Amino acid sequence: MKILLHVCCGPCSTASVERLREKGYDVVLFFPNSNIYPEGEWEKRLENARKIAELHGLELVVGEYDHSAWREFVRGLENEKEGGARCLRCFEFNLAKTAKKARELGIENFTTTLTVSRFKNSSQIAEVGRVVGARIGVNFLEHDFKKQGGFEKSVELAKKFDLYRQNYCGCEFSLRN
Repeated sequence: MKILLHVCCGPCSTASVERLREKGYDVVLFFPNSNIYPEGEWEKRLENARKIAELHGLELVVGEYDHSAWREFVRGLENEKEGGARCLRCFEFNLAKTAKKARELGIENFTTTLTVSRFKNSSQIAEVGRVVGARIGVNFLEHDFKKQGGFEKSVELAKKFDLYRQNYCGCEFSLRN
């Protein structure tokens, strides 16, 4: 069964890809992430997503970088604390892009690497994914990739593959924190 995997960065995709493949999924990677700031940071993370695609022989679909569209989507939430309403809107932005891309590619299922992070609430991400998937007409498959040592495995694999590990979520608001 094919699945479109929203990839936020190379390190987070490592353990996520392994888990999905172990479950028999044919994984296609998708890297949109217009929330990432500055654009040079987006390019570094994309390069590492390319490394993962190459290591696993996977297709990588790259979305358009449109930071101004993302800024408009989260307008009014700039001063929210990390993990608050702005992050939920950001999840919605990226998961909607992923669901639309899945539908465009004829892939019935999608999920995200975001749940591998110990700093993110996986149940919030899953709720956003289910709502977005229902609205767009594709299935969000809930996977909490941090469970069973997934976060630790992603750190280990990032070191093994010499991947760039960022020290902030991605947007300029998380950067200032």
